[in-house]
Parts: sequence; C-alpha cells; structure tokens
Amino acid sequence: MSETKPADLAPLFRPFALKSLRMKNRIVMAPMTRSFSPGGVPGPDVAAYYRRRAENEVGLILSEGTVIDRPASSNDANIPHFYGEKALAGWKGVIDGVHAAGGAMGPQIWHMGIMKPHQSGWMPPAPFEGPSGRVAPGEAGGTTMSEKDIADTIAAYAKAAKAAKDLGFDTVELHGAHGYLIDQFFWAATNRREDQWGGPTIAERSRFAVEAIKAVRKAVGEEMAIIIRLSQWKQQDYAARLAETPAEMEAWLGPMADAGVDIFHCSQRRFWEPEFADSDLNFAGWAKKITGKATISVGSVGLSGEFIGSFRGEKSEPAPIDALLHRLERDEFDLVAVGRALLADPEWAVKLREGRAGEIGGFSREALGTLV
Repeated sequence: MSETKPADLAPLFRPFALKSLRMKNRIVMAPMTRSFSPGGVPGPDVAAYYRRRAENEVGLILSEGTVIDRPASSNDANIPHFYGEKALAGWKGVIDGVHAAGGAMGPQIWHMGIMKPHQSGWMPPAPFEGPSGRVAPGEAGGTTMSEKDIADTIAAYAKAAKAAKDLGFDTVELHGAHGYLIDQFFWAATNRREDQWGGPTIAERSRFAVEAIKAVRKAVGEEMAIIIRLSQWKQQDYAARLAETPAEMEAWLGPMADAGVDIFHCSQRRFWEPEFADSDLNFAGWAKKITGKATISVGSVGLSGEFIGSFRGEKSEPAPIDALLHRLERDEFDLVAVGRALLADPEWAVKLREGRAGEIGGFSREALGTLV
C-alpha cells in the first residue's frame, strides 16, 4: 500500500457533529456480522472487540446487525439481540467500554426478513416473515406479514431504538439494505403486495421504512441522530437496482428524509463506481445531492478486492485511498465506512494517520473466525 502523507489525510481526520453524534474524525466502522454472541447475548469478548477500535481512533463504530424482538428476526442463534435483559446488559458493557476509550457508537437495528435456513441447521421458533412470503424473485421461503405483524414489527424497531438511547448510545442505525426485511419491502421482486404496503413504484413500497423511521423518531426524540443503511444490490441479486434514475432515487429517499433520517449510509460493492451515467457521483454523493442530508460512503475502502470475492476465499490486499480522500475533500459525502480492513486490523485508522500504512495488512476469510 502506498504511503499517503499525513497532511493529505486532513479531510479524513476532520471532526464531524450532527445532533447527538460527535465524532473526532470521518471514519466509521461498518457493521459486520460476527456471530459471537451465544444465545443473542454479547459478552466481554464482544465489548473488548469494539473498544479496541475506539482506542485506535475510529470516529464512529456501527455495531454488527443486532436483531429486534420478533420471533423470526434472525436465522442465526449467535447473532446478538437488542432486546431482553441479558442482551441489553451486554450492550451496556459494550457502549460503556467504547465511551471510556473516547469513541462513539450506534447499534445497527436489524430484522432479516425471509431468509434461507442457517448452515448450522438452527431455526427460529416461528416461520420467517416478509412482505410477500418470498426470499428471492419467484422463490417462496416464509409467511406473508399481516397488518398486525407489520404494526408489531414497526413497534419492535422503535423499542430497540429507545433501548439504545437509554443505554447511552450516540446514534442508531436501521438496516434497510442487502435484501433483509426493510429492503424486501423496497424491492418489487419480494414485495408483491397490493395493499398500502406495496405498489408498482418505489415510493409506494417505501412506506414500511417510512413508518418505521417515524416510530423510531418518536421513540428517541428529535436530538438523537438516526441513520439508515441502504443498497441497490441484494444478497439475492447483486445486479438488482431500486432506482434507475435520479428521479427514482429522489422518490425513494425523499420520504425517508422527511420522516426523520439524518444520515443515509449508502452501501456499494465499490465506492468509486458512479451511480448513474453522465456523472461521477457515487451512491452516497447522489443521496446527499438529492436529500441535502449527510451521507456515509462505503464499499471496498482500503482494499484491492470487493467483499463478495473475499468471502469466496479471494485475499484482498491493502490499496491506496487517494481517490476516496479527493471525494471527501470536495464534500461529495460526509463520512467513510471501513469494513473488512477494520475487522482485520483494529489499528487501521491510527496506522494511517501516523504514516504507517505499510504496516497495514490485507483481509482473508480466515479473519472472520476470531474477534481481533
């Protein structure tokens, strides 16, 4: 990895503040599933894992996906919960450790929707649920949510967000990306409903997300920063797109901005790829331009290969971030989320700032097996 001069890193190490969120720099640890919380309860090893990133100058830590209080919100027994006395006590230990190290943190609130069974064979106590009983285009996999199911799920998002505020977290993020529940409502291939929760347009299919955001805003008040993570691509279809034009993106994002989102976390497989033709703006750049809200850009930051290949066993090597810094300097987006590079090396940010980029290693699938 080429040595970027510390002076050139100035855009990345500017402070950032928005409502309840106070960050020493623009670096965000991206949410990454770890499955190290037996029975849904994060323990001291999870708390130490996050604290190490705070100790090493990560401006904002977004937790791994942590599921809401629904019987089938998860397909993995070791995914952490964000409900219940034991799990919330575990998260209290996490946030206290991060704050003691001078960091900021928000949980990513998650419902997986309709999923395929986990490779372990574990199954939740109720069938998977989603907007139309589909796990993928044309593929059944669970039950269609009733009006009561939808209302109870929206309430569960709000309950989890309120718990985050009460525990002292700095922000909260809703997981609305990658083919999970909120995204299953967005996506026409998995949302075939003909009632108020579906429809032929992305604006109509966004109602579930909008109502969840409104409920979360009511639960946490006006001063807590709310983030939503979004993606065009899905784990079920990497080529899927919800918005083919800027106008469609405005119809998608605008109602969520009006409902109370403060920051859009815009997931791409490669941050440098333009979102639409005739502009070099990426997803986060377009989201900021359209809504006027702050945005987070993410996607293969600091690594040579994108994450899907790395999970297939392809090793990713360190890569320069000069193009990212140029985009950040011109305020195309506000924050930068780093995933695999920070998963593998908790000192990634401090090594970069101190001009020790040569000490940063790559990422291999084996890193998923431990909490470094």
